[in-house]
Amino acid sequence: MTSKNHNTGDRQNTVGQENTDKEKIVYSGPSKSQVKRDCQHLVDVGEEMLKLKADELESLELPAELEAAITTALKIKSRSGLKRQRLYIGKLLRSLDNEEIEHKLRNIQHRHDTNTARFKRLEKWRDSLIEDDKQALGEIISRFPQIDRQHINQLIRAAHQEKEQDKAPTASRKLFKYLRELEDGIDVSNE
Repeated sequence: MTSKNHNTGDRQNTVGQENTDKEKIVYSGPSKSQVKRDCQHLVDVGEEMLKLKADELESLELPAELEAAITTALKIKSRSGLKRQRLYIGKLLRSLDNEEIEHKLRNIQHRHDTNTARFKRLEKWRDSLIEDDKQALGEIISRFPQIDRQHINQLIRAAHQEKEQDKAPTASRKLFKYLRELEDGIDVSNE
């Protein structure tokens, strides 16, 4: 009987040694939760790509398989089918250099944000000029020294008269267009 207990004791020691060996091995990779977050992020990137226009998608220079998957997703009307296709796009992104694609996507989105901010700034200037804000006119003249002062003053007067008479904002549009052309001229000279 003693030999039986002795064998059992040896077996327990062996199991104990295996446990200590396993404790020494440390997994240094990402956690399962982190892997899931990364996968979901790529699905979100794919969804952002689905919101782009055709010419913007072409500028991303995507591989043919991913481009076909996006084209297919744009045609799908079923919610569950679209969900599967978005997951498939995320899976394709995992196998690609997704950082480069994300960088290009962020540049396109930044361009949209910049254009929106620029548009709002021009609208604010136009509205200030129509309200006869001399400070706004001074700011525009200092920013654009090449401005045709006589022309802009004519546009401001015409837009102001239109507003008072509740006419269509033709001169207001011309003023906005002139401001946009001025700003485009500055952007071109800076490059």
